[in-house]
Amino acid sequence: MVLNTETINKVLKAALNKGGEFAELFFEKKIINQFSMESSKLERVKTGYDLGVGIRVINGDQVSYAYTDDVALNALLETAKVAGAASKYHENVTINNLKLNKYDSPHQIKIRPEEVDKLKKKAILETVDKAARGVDERIQQIMASYVDYAQQVQIANSQGLFVEDERVRTRLMVNAVASDGKGIQTGRETPGKHAGFELFDEYPPEEMGKSAANKAITMLEARPAPSARMPVVVNHGFGGVLFHEACGHGLEADAIQKGSSVYAGRVGEKVANEKVTAIDDATITNEWGSFVVDDEGNPAEETVLIKDGKLTDYMYDFKAAKKADRKSTGNGRRQSYRHQPIPRMTNTFIAPGDSTPEEIIGSVDKGLYAKSLSGGQVEPATGDYTFTVAEGYLIENGKITEPVRGATLVGNGPDSLHRITMVGNDLKQAPGMCGKEGQSVPTAVGQPTLLIEEVTVGGTEMEGE
Repeated sequence: MVLNTETINKVLKAALNKGGEFAELFFEKKIINQFSMESSKLERVKTGYDLGVGIRVINGDQVSYAYTDDVALNALLETAKVAGAASKYHENVTINNLKLNKYDSPHQIKIRPEEVDKLKKKAILETVDKAARGVDERIQQIMASYVDYAQQVQIANSQGLFVEDERVRTRLMVNAVASDGKGIQTGRETPGKHAGFELFDEYPPEEMGKSAANKAITMLEARPAPSARMPVVVNHGFGGVLFHEACGHGLEADAIQKGSSVYAGRVGEKVANEKVTAIDDATITNEWGSFVVDDEGNPAEETVLIKDGKLTDYMYDFKAAKKADRKSTGNGRRQSYRHQPIPRMTNTFIAPGDSTPEEIIGSVDKGLYAKSLSGGQVEPATGDYTFTVAEGYLIENGKITEPVRGATLVGNGPDSLHRITMVGNDLKQAPGMCGKEGQSVPTAVGQPTLLIEEVTVGGTEMEGE
């Protein structure tokens, strides 16, 4: 089901009945399938269906928003009146003729998830569970979940914009827990794409289960990490979460305009080592954070945020772009029709350089190899961060040696950008869910292997160990 042009026109006119400069309608239909397994038993099977419309009215700096899960015309008109009720009269408000602007999607879905039998989805989890438990008898618990969803959106506004998009995403999440009676360690794998069931051709469930289990066993056998300031090599892929959290949010235009970002007013300045180029790109084919149009109807874009160490741009939605007297960068995103759009990252990453991972590791006499990161905390106003190293190893004389556990990286995002001295040629993306202002949206983080010349590593190794 979608709304027709006549209905949308009536709703937009009703929203501007009291005045207002701008009205927008966001229609969403979303079907979600989720399966969860724990202790080798299927614990949860959920099929969800969400349908509704959000209506936004802007008048100067004033924004009103209302939403409804009833998409009948009368309900939509009432919701539009609620959204527009606070607007003051604004003369010469007209609604441009709506004509659907069709974009070709590069995100081809080879195997649509809704066409896959539920037993096959369950079998994915059973395969993961069996493979992980077969790695080592010290694997005590496997928690695995599968999710797919198809989200259909229509976006129209009083300026004549009218677009549609469909986002189909599929993801597997595996957590393996290992215990030797003295300690507990976990290993994770969480592949996901803007794709269908073909995801598992690229990420076979058996391999994902074994990989998560092997990570847990490796960390179970690891020695405590040392504490010191030292060079840190951060692995490609999810290592990009460090840039995403410690720097990326500070490059979103709402933070810039509120003055809460260390990057405010610094376009053109050097903010990183000249080897660093950072990009936000929603156009990457089948990537987790990609789309054809954003949640305000603007085409997906590649936005170069930092070029050769210099700050070049921020990420804008419609409202922030209007305030800055420029166009949106296609970063207006929302969790659902119940939420207003705000500037958000999509697929944000540090671009590849010209060093091989082997050259980077070989350049370090004594340091830490952070193969995977997990949770972290960041102070948005300063960029100060603390990240947990989920899987870490010592680097000694240019070689990866012993695994270490309990390491944390403590630093400052802007400072660390200046301390990146080598950038690898092995760019990789990794999926995640990004939270901001109570909204969660799919984003990918990414980077090649890179060297931060000095970071404080917090460890648990006692003196003399």
